[in-house]
Amino acid sequence: MSTDLPTPSSTRDVSGALTLDTVLDRSRTAADDARAAGPAARAAWLTAAAAALDAASATLVPVAARESRLPEARLSGELRRTTFQLRLFAERLESGALDEVQIDHADADWPMGTRPDIRRTTVPLGPVLVFAAGNFPFAFSVMGGDTASALAAGCSVVVKAHPGHPELSRLTAATVRAALDEASAPTDLLQLVEGEQAGADAVRDHRIKAVGFTGSTRGGRYLFDLAAARPDPIPFYGELGSTNPVIVTQAGWTERAGEIAAGFADSSTLGSGQFCTQPGVVFLPDVDAFLSALPDMTAGPMLNDRIEQGYERSLEDLGSRDRVEIARRCPGGEGEPDVVLLRTTAEAVRADPSLISTEVFGPASLLVAYNSPDDIESALAGFEGSLTGTVQAAETHDPDGHRMLDLLARHAGRVIWNQWPTGVTVSDAQQHGGPWPASTAPTTTSVGTAAVRRFRRPLAFQNVPSTALPLELRDDHDTARTCEDPKGVDPGGRIGEVVGADPDSASGRGSPSVRGTSPTTGSRTSREGDEASAS
Repeated sequence: MSTDLPTPSSTRDVSGALTLDTVLDRSRTAADDARAAGPAARAAWLTAAAAALDAASATLVPVAARESRLPEARLSGELRRTTFQLRLFAERLESGALDEVQIDHADADWPMGTRPDIRRTTVPLGPVLVFAAGNFPFAFSVMGGDTASALAAGCSVVVKAHPGHPELSRLTAATVRAALDEASAPTDLLQLVEGEQAGADAVRDHRIKAVGFTGSTRGGRYLFDLAAARPDPIPFYGELGSTNPVIVTQAGWTERAGEIAAGFADSSTLGSGQFCTQPGVVFLPDVDAFLSALPDMTAGPMLNDRIEQGYERSLEDLGSRDRVEIARRCPGGEGEPDVVLLRTTAEAVRADPSLISTEVFGPASLLVAYNSPDDIESALAGFEGSLTGTVQAAETHDPDGHRMLDLLARHAGRVIWNQWPTGVTVSDAQQHGGPWPASTAPTTTSVGTAAVRRFRRPLAFQNVPSTALPLELRDDHDTARTCEDPKGVDPGGRIGEVVGADPDSASGRGSPSVRGTSPTTGSRTSREGDEASAS
């Protein structure tokens, strides 16, 4: 494959040149062609895209740095994560680990009456619209997790580019489109559109069958309502607002105070606090001692002026609430935001639950003083959903920690013990979602191999001859395959082995046959990625 980087002008219709109507017509045609492609073909598309992005890194990364203000070292790592994710999906497709197959053979003695032969698989939904986010120009943008999982599912994709990095979006799309063409993927399998109106109009259009979105609660809710108001409502998979509460137990603080303070300082300012998993609320048994134990805290530049202005407005709003005060302000350097810690009490949160659901997108957190675990439980009674919930407990026996973990599990999509929520690994068991407003679809994830399920729907075949069945539903199809880690890629941690079920393991009349195993499964005012308010 050529390593020359295509330019937008040399790759047809990457952005702007076509009407939205033409783009959507082409996406529908591409979806029809992609529907017939098997897992091996889809894996080849993803592998080709990954190789092309790696080859183009020397061009893509400097553009991303210029448009996002993020350092090149961070962006290079993010691009490696992005291409690793594409290869991981490819490996899982080839192994059969993403198959969701159930076979019930005919059974004349079925207790409710004769059971016909019925076999269930999943099929692609059709064209998917993806709204790129701004805080991760590679990992949650044109070829981020939503696009990767939709392509792995066999769908065509139209990406609504983020205005925070338009040149990078066009270059990324051009690079991948050329690679897909070379890999014999359907023409226009991936397309790019720009502009808020184009995004909103595409959500309304009957040719789009699902939407992936990462951004603000306000923008996500606006688009969610558009999708639901269609004559033919469609799934809207939005990852929205999250304050990611952390609970430090008394035993944990007594045993691990220095470690907890240092870990918080690193996590809360990572990426200048512009991570959706930034620990925005911390329950503490001793706020004063915590503040004394913290090291100096600084943050780098924010993504753009609009995001920095939103950060300052959010801080002013939260800091002006009753019984909330500024506990520490660490002034930023030129072009850098202040790192701000606010403080309040569990009693104040009980009176105003919005204190812990209001996300300040940037390097700020709210410290909440409590006297007992009962205080925390009552404070969280009015809390909504969150992507994560973290317990910082004692390494040894800590019953309060176990109780708090169970409490956070009622509100979060991922609970963490004695680690920190920033840094979302791409793996089979990952869960990136949660109850509203963390996401619009809490039974799904936007990160990890299980994300593919969002873009496929179940389809059952009853009494269909074997020759007319999809390959994975035929009795002679071998899906007992083992997943191996992608070759030549450092995943930054072990990826668990996934083994397809033995098709002979369930036998006997009336027993189902399972083939393949699928991998385990506040308001935001300034978050980058918002289509309606901070697009």
